[in-house]
Amino acid sequence: MPTSIITTDDLRDFKLELLDDIKTLLTKQSHGKLKKYLKSSEVMEFLQISPGTLQNLRINGTLPYTKIGGIIFYDSEEIQKIMNENRVHHKYD
Repeated sequence: MPTSIITTDDLRDFKLELLDDIKTLLTKQSHGKLKKYLKSSEVMEFLQISPGTLQNLRINGTLPYTKIGGIIFYDSEEIQKIMNENRVHHKYD
């Protein structure tokens, strides 16, 4: 199996893409197009992330969730709050 090297630039690009996707998610929410609670499959589809990435976000405490029965729900307002708290502003000299 070939080995891939992930650089810090790759990680930065991924982060920026993820932030853009979440911004789109929040824009939809502000226009009333987004549900209050999202299922795992909806979050993965919208953010274009794998089940493993979503699980890691839950495990490391980045993304809060509620589990009812066997279904995991994510509060779209919590996602917005996390995005705002982790916003990166670039300084260009």
